[in-house]
This record gives sequence, C-alpha cells and structure tokens, in this order.
Amino acid sequence: MPLPAQTVRFGPFQLDLNSAELRANGTTTKLAEQPFHILTELVRHPGEVVTRDELRRCLWRSDTYVDFEYGLNAAVKRLRDALGDSAESPNYIETIPRRGYRLMVSVESFVAPVHDRRDPAHAATASQTPGKSPAGWQKCTAAGVAAVAVALAANIWHLQGGDATRIDSIAVLPFTNEGGDPQQQYFADGMTEALITRLSEAGVPKVISRTSVMRFRGVTRSLPEIARELHVNGVLEGAVLRSGDRVRITAQLIYAPSDTHLWAKSYEGDLRDVLTLQSEVAQAIANEIKTKVSPGQQAYLAVAHTVNPEAYELYLKGRYEWNKRTAEGLKKSLEYFQQAIGLDPTYALAYSGLADSYITFANNSLVPGIEVDRKAKLAAQRAIELNPASAEAHTSLAMVLFDYDRDWQAAQKEFQAAIKLNANYANAHHWYAFRLAEMGQNEEALAEIQKAQKLDPLSVRVNANVALILYEGRQYDRAIIEARKALDLEPDDAATHDRLGDIYLQKGMPKEALAEFREAFHPGRIHAYVALGNRSEGLRILNKLKQESREHYVSPWEIARACAALGQNEDALALLEKGFKTYSGGMDRLRVDPEFDPLRPDPRFQDLLRRMRLLQ
Repeated sequence: MPLPAQTVRFGPFQLDLNSAELRANGTTTKLAEQPFHILTELVRHPGEVVTRDELRRCLWRSDTYVDFEYGLNAAVKRLRDALGDSAESPNYIETIPRRGYRLMVSVESFVAPVHDRRDPAHAATASQTPGKSPAGWQKCTAAGVAAVAVALAANIWHLQGGDATRIDSIAVLPFTNEGGDPQQQYFADGMTEALITRLSEAGVPKVISRTSVMRFRGVTRSLPEIARELHVNGVLEGAVLRSGDRVRITAQLIYAPSDTHLWAKSYEGDLRDVLTLQSEVAQAIANEIKTKVSPGQQAYLAVAHTVNPEAYELYLKGRYEWNKRTAEGLKKSLEYFQQAIGLDPTYALAYSGLADSYITFANNSLVPGIEVDRKAKLAAQRAIELNPASAEAHTSLAMVLFDYDRDWQAAQKEFQAAIKLNANYANAHHWYAFRLAEMGQNEEALAEIQKAQKLDPLSVRVNANVALILYEGRQYDRAIIEARKALDLEPDDAATHDRLGDIYLQKGMPKEALAEFREAFHPGRIHAYVALGNRSEGLRILNKLKQESREHYVSPWEIARACAALGQNEDALALLEKGFKTYSGGMDRLRVDPEFDPLRPDPRFQDLLRRMRLLQ
C-alpha cells in the first residue's frame, strides 16, 4: 500500500517526506540522505535554532566513525546548494555561530511522517501545527518515513557487514580549497591527485583518474549522479586548508548509490609530513571499504615520508602547470620541477614530473626529441632509483626507451612493470596503447586503451585516442563514432576535430574533412584540396607551413605528411630522414599512419622503418 502524501511547504518549495523530493518552479530534486534529514529537522522548528548537537544525533549513530564537524558542515552545504542558498547571504538557512542553524521562512503546512514500523512507540497520530512536536515522535526519528528509514538501515547494514553493496570503485572528487585563496588552488588540486595515486597504491580495485574527476570541480550535482557518470559506487570528497607550514586534510567517504556516509575524518600536521598524512587517509579508506592490501603495499604506506615543504610546494605547482598541456604551462612546469630538485635532490616525485614534462614537450612537437629525450631518460631513471615503486617513473622511462632508444622490448617491460605497480594508473595504459598500436598490434592496443578509458572516462584525450588507434587500424567507421563521442565531451576541442578530419579523408569525404580542420596549416587540408581538384591551394598551404617552420619549430613529420599529400615523395622521404635523426614527434607512427601509405612500396621507406626498429 502506498504511503499517504506528506508535504511540507516553505517559501517556493515543497518537501515530500515520503520520497525525499524537493519541488520548486516545476522542477524536482531528490535530496541526499543527510541534507534531507537536516531539512526535516529545520522545517519542524521554523524560526528556532536547531543545535549542531541535535543534528549530529540525527545524522549519525553512536557507533559510526565520523568527524562530526566536517561531516555536518558538508551536509549543510549540500542542502544549501539544493535550495540555491548560500551561507554568506542566506534566504532560507541561517547559520547561528557556534550553536546551529535556523530556518528563516515560515512553514505553511506540516503533516507528520508515518511512524517507523520497527518501533510502534514512534507512531505519528495526526497532523500537527508548524513548530510543535507530535506526541511520541522523537527528534532523531523525524528524519524520514518508515520506508526511507528501513531502506537506510538496510544500506548501513550491508555497507558495514555484507558484500551486497561493497565499494569496489571510487572517485576522488576535487578537494575544496578551504582557504578560498585562488593562488592556493594548485595545492587543493595537488592533494586530489596525490590521494588518487595513494588509493591506487593501497589496492583499491578501480580509482578514477584526475582528468575525469576535475570536470566536477565547482559543479553542483548529486553524488549518485556523478558516480553513475563515472561508473563508480564510492566517492571521496573533502577539503584542504593550508596555513603557513601547516596543512589540514578533511575527507569523507560516501557509498554513492544510496548517498550513505560511511566515514569522515580530519588530519592535521606539518607540511613536511604531508605525504604521511596522505598515506594515512588512503590506508583508512582502504580499511573502511575492506580492500585487501598486500604486505608490500602496507609496508609502502606505513613508511614515514617527509619532504622539504618548499620542494613539495614547487612540485605541486609543477604538476598544476603540466596538467594544462600548453607550451607555456610546460615551460613553467620544467622550472618548478627543477627548482624542487634543487631544494631536495632526493625527491623522486620531482624527477618523475621533470621526465613527464620533457616527454610531453617532444610528444606535442614543441621541440625535437633529440633536445629532451636523453634528459627525460636520466630524470626517469633517477626517480626509479629513489623510488622503485613509482608507476609514473616506470611509465616515463618506457616512453623514452621507445622514442629515444628505439628499444621496444625494454619499453614494453617498463610499461608492464608500471601497470603491475599501479593498475589504476590510466596514463600507463594510455601510453602503452599508443606504442602497441605503433608496433602494429592494433587489437592489443584497443584493449589497453579501453582500460585507460574505464579509469578516465571523461578524458577528451583518451577518448579521442581510441579514435586514433582505430584510424591507424583502418577501422574508419568505428573511428568516426569514437571521435564524435570525444566531441560530445568537449565540442570545441581542436585536436579532436582535426583527427575527425583525417578520418574523413581516408573515408573519401574531403568536403566533410575540410569542415573539421581547425589548424590553418594542417597537412590534412592539403590532402583535402588535392582530392577536390584544387592543387594550387594545397601548394599555397604547404608554402605557408614551410615558412612557419622557419619561424618556430615544426616537426619534419608534419611537413612530410603535407608533401606526401601533394605527391612530392622525394621531399617527403628527405624530411622523414631528418625527423629520424632528430627524434621528431610523430615519427613513431610511421609504420601505421595511413597518410604515408603512398610511400610504403618505396624500399627507402621500408629501410627507414627497419632503422627505427618499427619492424621486427
């Protein structure tokens, strides 16, 4: 039998106590468990102060381990978000400093919730006047009707003692910069990224990567909705406060399908002990969700890590800039990592960051690889010497072994070592997939990048590179589908539009290709114009591209593609030879790039592939 309608009206809102739904202006919002409990208490006492202690007793059982201050603050913030309210200029919920909260608007009507069937003493017998408690209705049972209460109790039981709702995947949402200083945002982002890594090292089966979770910074959406989009059932959210050389980390773990809070705690310490604090958070969460941590992982997490505070801060700034993937950001990241190493020559993470910056410079064709690859190799090797368990450093070394040493077997061993150390490191799967594809192992590459896709489902680059691997495998129809999926994530992403243009060219669709290209001198434009019978325009673009290369670095591989599109095979081969000698970006794709299919019969092209060790 359905429960009778139970509705509270206040301001423009209607709160349904049966379904926990908040309605206003034709829209309906399903409130999460704790915001719903808080709002129910406030509407029962409009105009009165509901103390923090009273709310704590309603929100958490006595045997539930929670940092009450942080958990309550977070729950009130989420309620305010649902109401479109704010603590600074409240319209509905007023904060009474050091006491509690007060509902600022009147309640038009109130019908008491149905009693909890597990406790007949809590029966609600009639509708009550706003602000008056019905006889026998205790404050902590007022948070919901019987059906909601029973469901929540069942969820708590399963989460604490059973496997039916066991957390097996988790997303660390962007930590809030509690100080509010925009100049400290890098610190909050760095803490988010560090905890992602630590949870992976603690053995959590699936941890979503940074790129995907950062899409939810500053976004007001329900945790169950976010979890569904990321395909996880656990969410960690929190805040970080930096004050001089002191840092406080607050975090709470939530079982997303039922929005049930499992655990919350604050950690505070000196900045030089921040790595220890991160390990403690990761270990506590691993214990809470009953993840099996191997002896090696336990030993690694248990080791007390200290770091020079200034070096750590420089490292976080370096990662913040590196994640932008822009030329300016990469330049800054190099400076920050080098400064961090100068302050602490034994800081493994700084060497790993330095290697990644050099690699990204070369991969993005911002400089010839010959200028940075050896530096990247030395930095990655030093990072591994200092921390052999660094999956990031092993991945960086793998990239250099392939691009600089052209040693596929050694590179493959390093990729596999990285994945064994941290199967949640999406970048290892991502870059390994590239190299598998470039060695002609297309199906293996697809399987590997799909692992990266599961760990980083909202990354435009990962999704676009699924299309690239399909393109290199001549699976053009599937490649178009995947490129369009990537554009659904970021409609204006120029690199993905260019990639889709390349795919259209191979499909014999030059008009559609031209509509996609965003780079003014993209070699694909030349190919498209030639296909459309406008060779003169193709030559004009080639001349502009050559002029550009005299003003700043352009990979010889790019210009060789343009020459091949015009049938200038001798020039194309000469440029590829130059790219081989300078370790230029794009050269590792020669074996599989469809743009160079016209050159494949030439013995000189085949000889180049053998010298690059792309043929085995």
